[in-house]
Amino acid sequence: MKKLILFIAMMMLVACTQAPVEGDLSLKTIEDNGKMIVGFTEYPPMGFKENGEVTGFDIDIAKEVAQRLGVEAEFVYIDWDAKVLELNGKNIDMIWNGLTITPEREEEILFSKPYFDNRIVIISLKDAGIDKIADLSTKKVGVELQSSGQAAVEGNDVFASIDELVKYTTITEAILDLKAGGIDAIVADEIFARYAVSKEADQYQVASEVFNSENYGIGFRLEDVALRDKVDAIIDEMAADGTATEISMKWFGEDLLKR
Repeated sequence: MKKLILFIAMMMLVACTQAPVEGDLSLKTIEDNGKMIVGFTEYPPMGFKENGEVTGFDIDIAKEVAQRLGVEAEFVYIDWDAKVLELNGKNIDMIWNGLTITPEREEEILFSKPYFDNRIVIISLKDAGIDKIADLSTKKVGVELQSSGQAAVEGNDVFASIDELVKYTTITEAILDLKAGGIDAIVADEIFARYAVSKEADQYQVASEVFNSENYGIGFRLEDVALRDKVDAIIDEMAADGTATEISMKWFGEDLLKR
């Protein structure tokens, strides 16, 4: 017992003599560097490249946030499967590109407040006869690797009966393969699905039955609370003064920002 008491006393002494933990410098670092590095992938209409230029709904929101922070926005194209590695390796300051908030991701990512509602839907070519989740049985189904679409399929009973789950680096690759007949359907975010269909409405259809609803958030390093809180506050300001509504109207024709 005496040895235990002595051990505890020694540990307390060590703790008292350790240097104090430094404060959260995430926001100050951004301000000192004069730039905010945003990780994105090919995910229209949230973030993508068009004619060599980075564009999209999330991109426009991020640019406005950076401007109000008084810094430049720098956009870095990342492998979506390696997004947490890119974040923790400090190659980027945040993940901002239709990132779904999930309990699993919350264990390794600090999320902003949800800013966008979305659902997981099925896209197929017209006349493919796919309108329900059960219609995916015996079909080749495409998803973006490590996406909420992949999680939705693998978590559904239909997963056991599909012919093959084909995983793509980007959802754009999946669309090209669908058009070429390499797969029968794609399971993806509704925002992307509606965007794809609007571009070529005569080719695609979105099934009437959906998998589930979800929320998008901005992903930060777990320790970067100050930066996360400041970005949340700026987006609240943008919602209040109408700037966020203008950006949403530009991309979707309606105000879809979650408040």
